[in-house]
Amino acid sequence: MSQSEQRHARQCVSCGINISGMSAATFDCPECGHEISRCAKCRKQSNLYECPDCGFMGP
Repeated sequence: MSQSEQRHARQCVSCGINISGMSAATFDCPECGHEISRCAKCRKQSNLYECPDCGFMGP
């Protein structure tokens, strides 16, 4: 994988799957602004997520 592909590859912060090209949500952490990505399945199931930078947890 090239460096540009690695930069654009995203993983769901809840389950860890690669979500490039999938229906997913990407948003900024409410506490620190770190970009968080979640897959459609984890969003639908309201799985918890934790920001890897500040530890903020949300549904």
